[in-house]
This record gives sequence, C-alpha cells and structure tokens, in this order.
Amino acid sequence: MYKSSGKKVAMQTTIRMLLMLAISCGVGFLTHNFGLNNQQVISSSIFVMIIMATLLFWKFRLAIAFIGIGILMGTNTLNLPTFIEECKIDVILFLVGMMVTVGVLKELGLFTWIIQGVIGTPQMTGRRFVIVLIFLSAIMSCAVDEVTSIVFTATLVFQVCDTLKLSPMPFLMISVIATNIGSSGTMMGNPVGIVIGQNITPPLSFLDFITWSFPVMLATLTVSMFVLLCWYRKEINILSERLAARRQMGLSLGPLVNIPYKSSLAILVGMITFIAMHHWLETRLGLAPNTILIVAPLVVAGVLMVFRQDRARHYIENDVEWWTLLFFMMLFAVAGSLKHTHVTEEIACHFQNTFGSETSILTPVIIGISALGSALVDNVVFVAAFVPVVDKLGQTPLVWAMLQGVCLGGNITMIGSTANIVALGMAEKRYRSSIKFFEWLKVGLVVGLISCLIAWTGIAFLSKYMPTREQRLEKIMLHQGNVDSHDSSYIYNLSEPDKH
Repeated sequence: MYKSSGKKVAMQTTIRMLLMLAISCGVGFLTHNFGLNNQQVISSSIFVMIIMATLLFWKFRLAIAFIGIGILMGTNTLNLPTFIEECKIDVILFLVGMMVTVGVLKELGLFTWIIQGVIGTPQMTGRRFVIVLIFLSAIMSCAVDEVTSIVFTATLVFQVCDTLKLSPMPFLMISVIATNIGSSGTMMGNPVGIVIGQNITPPLSFLDFITWSFPVMLATLTVSMFVLLCWYRKEINILSERLAARRQMGLSLGPLVNIPYKSSLAILVGMITFIAMHHWLETRLGLAPNTILIVAPLVVAGVLMVFRQDRARHYIENDVEWWTLLFFMMLFAVAGSLKHTHVTEEIACHFQNTFGSETSILTPVIIGISALGSALVDNVVFVAAFVPVVDKLGQTPLVWAMLQGVCLGGNITMIGSTANIVALGMAEKRYRSSIKFFEWLKVGLVVGLISCLIAWTGIAFLSKYMPTREQRLEKIMLHQGNVDSHDSSYIYNLSEPDKH
C-alpha cells in the first residue's frame, strides 16, 4: 500500500515537473519567435518557471528560485551588481521591521484585547457582528498587514462560531474578503504596497496611499459589505438567533480577561505616526524619498528589542518569515532581470500599441489584468513583473489601478492571496475541513467583479486631481533643493531613465 502510494506521488511530481519545464520552454520558444534576444528569452523563461513553481511546487518554490538565479547568472543574463540592486533590500528590511514589531504586539496582548472588545460588546446581533468583523479586518490589515489581520480575525470567528455551534466558513470568507480589500488602503497592508511604492518613479509616500488609495478602499469595502450581508443573510440570521438565545441565558461569547493593552496600543499608534510623518521628516532633514519610511519599522523594532532583550532573539528567529523573505528577494532579482534585459520595455510598448495611451481606457485594462494575474498566481509574483511595465507607461492613475487590481483580485480564488491560504490552513487544522474551490469562486468572483468596478469608478473620479509623474518629481526635487523649478530637462531625464 505504501509503495503504491509512493509511486503515485512520484508520478504526480514527475508530471508536474515536466509540465513546468514544458511551459517554461514554450515561453522561451514564443519569445524567440517574437524576435527577443537570447538573454531576454532566458529571463522570460526563468520568470515563468518560478510562476509555475508557485502553482505546482509551493513547498519547493524557494529551491526553484535559487536554481533560476543560478541559471540567470551562469548565462550572464543577470550579473552580481544587478542581482544585489534588484533584491530590493529596502523592501525586505521594511518587512523585517514590521514582522518584529507585530511579534512584540502579539506578545503584549494587543490583538487579544481587540478580540475581547468585540466578544464583550453588549446587544450584539448577527448583522452587527458581520459589520464589525468587516471593518475590523480591513482596518487591521491597513495598520499591520493582511496575514496578521487574518490570523486574529479568524481566531475571533472560530471563538464565536464554536461557542454558538455554527459553521465558521461563511464568516471566515467574509473576514478574508474584507482583509484583502483593506490591504490596498496603505503601504503596510500588503507586501505589494511597499513593492509598488518603492519601485514607481518617483517613489510613493505613505501620504500618497492615504490620499489616493484609502478613499477608494473605503468605497469598495462599503459596497462589498452590502453584497456580503445579502449573500450570507441566511447564516447571519441564524447567528442573530443564537446570539439572542445566549443573551437570554445570561451567557457571554467567551471568557473576558483584563488585558493591559495601553503599552501595545501606544507602540502601534507611535509606529504608524512615525511612518505617516516620513515625508515631512525627509523633507526637513534633506533625506532621499522614503528613507524614514523604510527605517521607521526597523527603529521601532530595535527599541522594542532593547527593552525586551530576553526575547529579542526569539522575535528575529520566530516572528520574521525568513523563508518568505528569501523567496521575495530571489523573485525580485528574477523580475529585475526582465527589466535589465528590456523585456518589460518591450511589453510596455506592445501594451501601449494595443490599448493606446488614454488613461480612461488603460485604467480598467490594468485593473482587469492585475486582478486576473493576482487570482491565478501570488500577487507579489505578479507585481514584481508588472510594476516596471506600469511605471514605463508613466501615468499616475495606472499605479493605483494596479494596486487595487492585485489586492481585489486576491478575493477571486482560494490561492489569490497569502491571507486566503493562511485562513484556509487555520480552518483545515482546526476542523479537518475546508472550503471547496468552486464554493469560494462563486462568492469571490461576484465580490471581485463588483469591487473592481467600484475601484475603477473611484480612480476615474480621482484621476483628474492626481499629480502627474512630472509634478511628483518636481515636488520632490524642490523639497530637496536640488533643481530649479524651471529646469524641466532634468526632471524629464529622471522620469525617463531608460532613454538616457
């Protein structure tokens, strides 16, 4: 029995390996026929191989990324200086600082206090619980990150549903959908936010996200809330009945414990304020854009590690997801090889030739492509390749269209975002059951389509007020005192670096 099972697994692995290699070679053949040179062909094939690895060999994606980097360097498609530059150490350090800080906040009981606050709310109804769950998931995702948000909101869902003997799956889906929508509100909500913010010319600030993305997120979240309240109205009505019956018996939803939350809440508010002020501080200190944005979480993490020195090593070794961060570094380097070999430039030219340069046409196209890409592969994988293309198009609204598309597209399928995978893993571990693919797809597709339409409408409305790339560059140069406001040639050279 064990031998036949082992043979079956080996056969499936072999088939998937052959499929991955066949698709990668097929992409190489197609790009060669399109007239791309050898380095561009190799770069495109390796990137597609890593995409396929995330779909077919999730556990081995880092190993395959290592091999891909070796092939790129061995064929001189990617050299060592470019590899070091494209690893995006700034993004990685930002994520390290955030992970350590979140680890301390978990240990201090901040998230437990938030859960206690929800379950201790008097006169709770099913509808009110779902509304609180939606906004809590979204705001926590904005404030920390989508994975931390879903871990704690899922814990809340499990506690309530176990107490009331209800299936947690509908409410878990509601929480995941709200988390993914909320992750588009700030740079901290999703790794793609910091990747986009740091790799657009010029880099985007925290205030840019609050000004142009957060309002769109709120509109999308509100409309999606009504869709979810309607979709799950039967389950919500049952939840209301169980809550009312429990109140009549004088019982709460769980044990309430007095948690000293003030220090952890002060840390969170302090860090967000520090990050929010980064642009003002950089201007006053004459620093490069986003220097304080990247350093702020590291400084906060460092201070916390000094005060909690007995636990400092634990935070670094256990709360920092080194496996994920190493994969991100390799992925960014492979995606950087697409830019280094001018593949993204070719894609941008074909893209513009196909769809034109009208913002009103490109906005829904970018949202649609980003949502579809995020639904099929990990959104960080997609963004790493697509950011240079959107940056080359040089239109500010398209940047926000890409951000909204990748975050909202994560709701369409079970594998669309990290939050989905984490939530499903928690449910499977606790209940030995999960949500079926098409069960997820039904609600995910409806919410994904509606939310993308709302995002399109919001960006179309705000686009006339958004600064152009040249205006953003001029503002940064004036703040740094490095260029005269009339020196348009210098600003143009910065906005079109690939042409010089």
